[in-house]
Amino acid sequence: MANPNLTDMTEEDAADLQFPKDFSSNRKESHGHNLELVEVSLVKDEILTSDPTCYACKSNLKEPYVRCAVCTNVELCPSCFSKGCEIGDHKNDHDYVITKNEFELINGSGWTAKQELELLSVIQECGFGNWIDVSKRIEGKTMEECKAHYLEHFIDNQSLPGLPKIKETKASLFASEPIPYLFKLHDLEEPPRFASDSLNCRMLAGYNPARSDFEVNFDNHAEHIVSQLNYNEFDTDDEKINKLGQSLQVAIVQAYNNRLRERKRRWKIIRNHGLISIRRTISWLQRYEFTITRAIAERLLIFMQLTGGMDFDYFMEGLHRSGELKNHIHNLIDLRSNGIKYFYSVPTYKKLLKLRQENERERKHYLNNPEYSWKKILPENGIMNFNFPIAHNTSQRRSAPPLVINGLPGYEKLTSEERSLCSVTRIVPMSYLDYKHILITENKKYGSLRLAQARVLLKIDVNKTRKIYDFLADEGYINKPI
Repeated sequence: MANPNLTDMTEEDAADLQFPKDFSSNRKESHGHNLELVEVSLVKDEILTSDPTCYACKSNLKEPYVRCAVCTNVELCPSCFSKGCEIGDHKNDHDYVITKNEFELINGSGWTAKQELELLSVIQECGFGNWIDVSKRIEGKTMEECKAHYLEHFIDNQSLPGLPKIKETKASLFASEPIPYLFKLHDLEEPPRFASDSLNCRMLAGYNPARSDFEVNFDNHAEHIVSQLNYNEFDTDDEKINKLGQSLQVAIVQAYNNRLRERKRRWKIIRNHGLISIRRTISWLQRYEFTITRAIAERLLIFMQLTGGMDFDYFMEGLHRSGELKNHIHNLIDLRSNGIKYFYSVPTYKKLLKLRQENERERKHYLNNPEYSWKKILPENGIMNFNFPIAHNTSQRRSAPPLVINGLPGYEKLTSEERSLCSVTRIVPMSYLDYKHILITENKKYGSLRLAQARVLLKIDVNKTRKIYDFLADEGYINKPI
């Protein structure tokens, strides 16, 4: 007799399949020998190699299902088995086997045969390597577990019989045969293609990277001068008119060619120097804001027509480095003038200088506020009067702190008075020098200069213009009208 524990497990499986048949005692006695066989056969679990179909309803079978132990190739789904279907020689009292796959197919793997079949079918649907989707469709298994199990037992260590052996080739190891110095066009990023009316297209000056051309070229209507040319227009009997007409047509074509050459020249400058993107050009000029200054950098752009891109960059970087050295020298001079002789004292000096500037700013704020200024309560005769009205809600504009111009371009060209003026009025030294040159030049033309003329010429804040005008007049650079 078979193990009773295994028989109990078989009866539980049959109960799960809702087996309704009620066998008579004589039938059980007549098949006593067969019952012993079925008890032994029930302990045998089978591995499916293909999807079987039900012998009665022809539907695809899913585990667990029933296989007849007496008939050959008779397999029934749980529904037909529970109804006691009898077809041909098969009777509903035959011995049967519960076919299931809840057992380990590979010893020590922790994967049942059902999970192994599910893993193979899911990999076939999702594709090898898509372990995230594979793990989502296999319950209780993570992405790492699915990948490690498949690679270990189906690729690296093929312990199951019948698996095809994979030969290691260059194609299998590298996905494709390696070819040196080869690139594919579809691996490269697509060039940007912006709509013609979009902001990005305008920022690129209408440049189309896919065609390496502009939507609107320089001198875009140059073709109009040759659009109306007719080769036989001067084909007459008069030889002088023919020669004159042909010379005129040749001159028009030459003019058109000159315009094309100019267009090509400008196109090469833009391309070789990377001037298509306006934002990149502006950010490039901002690099030299405190060394070469933006105004001088814009004036130097004209030399781009005479040099290549790398040569011009070397030229600008040289000036930039020179400006950095000048700023560093001015900082050292300023530190030495304030008694700093050692580098380890510089951080302390800068920290104290920052505190001093903050205190000075706060002191000016309190002095400008009548609510906190003690000078406002003193009359002219020196007697204190506490009955003055205090405006608590008066709104006064805070004065801006002085601008730190030390090290800025043009700082070394200023006198001590001019440095003080630029710091108080918050004007960059190079801008002040430009304003000074404009006003002095205008004063030389007319012999004198009025404040209204200075405001029209400078086009800056009127208060700053007045301070510059008064300073230049006091220093004798310009003459006020009599």
